[in-house]
Amino acid sequence: MTESIGQIDLEGALALLRAGELEVEGRLIDASNATLFCTVTCDGVTAACVYKPVAGERPLWDFPDGTLAAREVAAFEVSSATGWDIVPPTVLRDGPYGIGMCQLWIDVDEDVDLGVLARSGVEPLRRMAVFDAVVNNADRKGGHLLPLPDGHVYGVDHGVCFSVEDKLRTLLWGWQGKRLTDEALDVLAALKADLDGSGRLARILRELLSRDEVWATERRIDRLLSTRRHPVPHGDWPPVPWPPF
Repeated sequence: MTESIGQIDLEGALALLRAGELEVEGRLIDASNATLFCTVTCDGVTAACVYKPVAGERPLWDFPDGTLAAREVAAFEVSSATGWDIVPPTVLRDGPYGIGMCQLWIDVDEDVDLGVLARSGVEPLRRMAVFDAVVNNADRKGGHLLPLPDGHVYGVDHGVCFSVEDKLRTLLWGWQGKRLTDEALDVLAALKADLDGSGRLARILRELLSRDEVWATERRIDRLLSTRRHPVPHGDWPPVPWPPF
């Protein structure tokens, strides 16, 4: 049977993505890098997923070649550590075209207008804005928002995150300069502790990112905790991705 996000728990999804047999069903042609729609099957359970092989990554001038898949997995690990469930279950694994990122497919609520959603002040997006500031997301487009019927919103496409330079580029500037919520401050404090040298998140991120990128992530968290406010755009980098959707 085919499982959906509502029918499979996190650990079950991760186990399926890591050990299941991948079968390529097609390609998502709107993506700039090779993005394959697949099914993944293990022990009689089948789910839809996205597979992005490193071999299909388009070289970028401002990110090291062959690192985008690992950045997607690092974003999931940070999302998991926040407890906000922003990034769908994601692993790094071998597949039909070599090592790549494999992420559980999310069936979205097709009735939601993404333009209206991106301009809304709903709490899932405010949390996502904090998350994007932590991971330094350089490409939060409206099309990267995946709304569910229950109101939850997932975010995808995190291959251009974790740069050591400030590259935050997003549609989610609605809270710029506003005070962070108490919940966000608590989550940021927990992330800071987890990024301590012996913390679980620190150990995982050091396997996926460079030492300087992990250090820069810590500094961004420190800055958010110090200012206690959402970041504001700066003039050294375009604040909104283009195209925005």
